[in-house]
Parts: sequence; structure tokens; C-alpha cells
Amino acid sequence: MRTAPTILHLDMDAFFASVEQASKPSLRGKAVVVGGLGPRGVVATASYEARVFGVHSAMPMAQARRLAPNAAYLVPRFGLYRSISEQVMGLLRALSPLVEPLSLDEAFVDLEAGGAAWDERSARLAGVRLRADIRAVTGLTGSVGLAASKMLAKIASEQAKPDGLVVIEPGTERALLGPMSVRTLPGVGPATGDHLRRAGIHTVDELAEAGEDELVRLLGKAHGHALYAMALARDDRPVVAEREAKSVSVEDTYDVDIHDRTRVGLEVQRLADRCVRRLRGAGLSGRTIVLKVRRYDFSTLTRSETLRGPTDDPAVIREAAARLLDSVDTTGGVRLLGVGVSGLADYTQEDLFAQAAGERVAGPVEEPEVTPVDERPVPGERRWPAGHDVRHAVYGHGWVQGSGLGRVTVRFETPGSEPGRVRTFKIDDPELEPADPLPLVPRRPGESSAEAAPAGSVDLPSGSA
Repeated sequence: MRTAPTILHLDMDAFFASVEQASKPSLRGKAVVVGGLGPRGVVATASYEARVFGVHSAMPMAQARRLAPNAAYLVPRFGLYRSISEQVMGLLRALSPLVEPLSLDEAFVDLEAGGAAWDERSARLAGVRLRADIRAVTGLTGSVGLAASKMLAKIASEQAKPDGLVVIEPGTERALLGPMSVRTLPGVGPATGDHLRRAGIHTVDELAEAGEDELVRLLGKAHGHALYAMALARDDRPVVAEREAKSVSVEDTYDVDIHDRTRVGLEVQRLADRCVRRLRGAGLSGRTIVLKVRRYDFSTLTRSETLRGPTDDPAVIREAAARLLDSVDTTGGVRLLGVGVSGLADYTQEDLFAQAAGERVAGPVEEPEVTPVDERPVPGERRWPAGHDVRHAVYGHGWVQGSGLGRVTVRFETPGSEPGRVRTFKIDDPELEPADPLPLVPRRPGESSAEAAPAGSVDLPSGSA
């Protein structure tokens, strides 16, 4: 492991919710919850003001509404989040060629590889400057962890939240980790945590004291070896610049179970078309078509069909998805459907129009990673998701506060304006149209890096948490 804290972990603070607050002056300092708003929706991100009430990510949206009934509940705008993420990742790549994105709002950086840092002082300076640059470019805040390994850098950024910087000095790792819960370590989820708890292991110190042989007996060879090494603060995983996408997929959860087989088929076709749009947007194609069906009793079925070559042809993917649906019993109702494509390539085989009748290999596969899709309303559909952008011919740019009973309520404001006025229109008002998000307002000129960043800078000496 390294002798200097030159691995940096950046985690943007409540990213989706912070973007919404930055773009909507009336929501700044208020509780904001972003996610699926239907009865079966879940929270994607909650602002820190909402977390005070106990709201957190992955919580059912219905529970969040009970805990924070006066919060603003918004549908995600993933197109905007992606564009801001690209700005942040650009700042990271200016520090080093070795940047490992984990999600839109999180990444590791190897500061040594780019010459940005070689010791504790230079690493701290790089982290301070990065946080200031993020504020200057996006107006948002991020938390930075610096350590000699990826595992410790991620733990440090968690300690730094919100809007801070924490350095874990080499040599203090064991003392720092010891009293922490085993759930702190990568790869210890609820199931593994419960298994260890039943064995009397609650902390990282107790994990180390159990010994490697006992952990292998409890968890299996690979997992046991890995956790024992982490309990001793050993983590030599490198920062990997390129993380290949394994699949492209989309899915929808329905507020009411779908019982009509014809409608199920139509939903699968619609999802297939959305998946194709994502494939083409990424310049990819794929060989394996995957259908995911979650039934009324929460049982989940996954079916796949592998073609002879990669495709991004919508007709081929729709037909394959329809065939896969034929093999699934939807009696009793369907609560979730998904269509994905794996076996990705950056080219498309020329003559695939006959694949539907050609040689295929079918069978179950691992469920694809699901990336949420931006569902901005389309003219003609007259759908107005809460939080999405609109433009009125008379009143200008605004965002949807809510809709229902044939009406849509809009607050007219922009990222650089004062909180705006609210007006209500008929849902089919011809002067109201969906709009693209406006750019966020960066930090005001004249505010220096020194003013922006060092306030959250903290060291974690031996034994502190």
C-alpha cells in the first residue's frame, strides 16, 4: 500500500437534490426529495434538509411522504445530472489520467499518476483546489477523502460529508477502522452483516480478531480472504480509468399491477424502443436481449436470447423481447417490466434483419444493471412530471410544481432569479411546452478558492472516527 494519501475519492453532496435546489431558487434551504413519485416509487436522493426528518435514498416514496409531508417531491432530470457530472469528471481528469467513475456523482482519482500529488501536503492542496473548482464551475459542493487506498479514501469522504475534506494519514488506518461497524467495509451488505452479527462479529477489530480461517469458514474463500485483508487495512486495488458498461437497460414499475396480457406486450415494446434509444445514444450495440418481469407476488423472472451478432435495430430487439415474453407466465399481474441489452460492442453487424428467424441461444442471465432514464415530457403527450422544465409563451421559463384534475401548476423562476411566482394552467394549454433545463449559475466572481474550500478540511488521526 502507498506511503502517502494520494488516492482521492470525490462524492458530490446529495447530488440530485442539490442540483434541483441550485436550479430552483424557491427550494434553496428547503427539504427536497428526488425519485419515483408513484405509489411504488423509491427515493433516489434526499437533500440534507429532508434527511433531518429521516428520509434517505432507497426508501419507499410513500414512507418519505409520511416522514416529510411538506418536502418538495420531484421527478429526476437525468439529462441535466449527466451534463453536470461531465463537468465534474472533466475537472477530475485535469488532475490525473486515472479517474474511475463509480456513478454520476462519485469517482476515485489517482493523484500520483498525474503528478498532482506525491505527499500529504500536495494531496491536501489538490483536494482543496478541486472542491473550490467544483463550486466555481457548478455552484455545487462535493466531499473529498484522501488516503493511501481506495477503501480508506471512500471512508474518509463519508466522514467529510457534507462539504468537507478529510485526510487519513498512512499508519493510522488500523486504529481508525477498528471500532467501526463491519458494514463500513466494501462488500459487507445487510446479508453479510447479519451473518457476521450472528457469529458475534460487530466491529472491524472483531473481524480481524476472528482470523482469516474463521472468516473463510463463515463466508467462503474469496469473500473471507478479501474481508480479512480489509480488516487489516490492506487494499491494493488500483484506480482503473475505464469501466466498461456491461449492459444497457431500462425498466418501469407500475403503480397498479398490469393484468391485461396485451398491455403487457405493448409495455415491453415501448421499453424495447427506449432501450434502443439509449444504445444508439451511447454508440453501442449488443448481442443478448434480456427481459425482466417482476410479478404480483414479487417473484422476479429474467429471460434472455443471444443473437448471432450485435445489433441496435429496434425491430430485432422488439421481436426478441416479444419472444421472451411468450415464455413468461404473467397470470396474476405484473408490477415491473424491464428490457436490456448486454454483450455490448461499439459496432453493429450489417445484416441482422434476418436474425429473428436465425440461430439463437436462449437462457437465464444475470440481471442487467439498470440505469434510470430521463423521462422529460414530450410535446403531444401532455405529461408534466413534477420538477421538470417548461416554457410559457407569456411568462417564460419555469418548472412544474404539480399536475392533476386537468391542471398543471408552474413556478416561473430560473437558476439566477429570485424565487418566482406560481400560476396554474389547463393541462393542454397551447402556450405551455416542455423545455430544456437552464445551466446552473456558478459561484460568483471574486470568491476565491481559499474562501470556498478549507473550512471543511479535517485530519483523522489515529483512533478518531
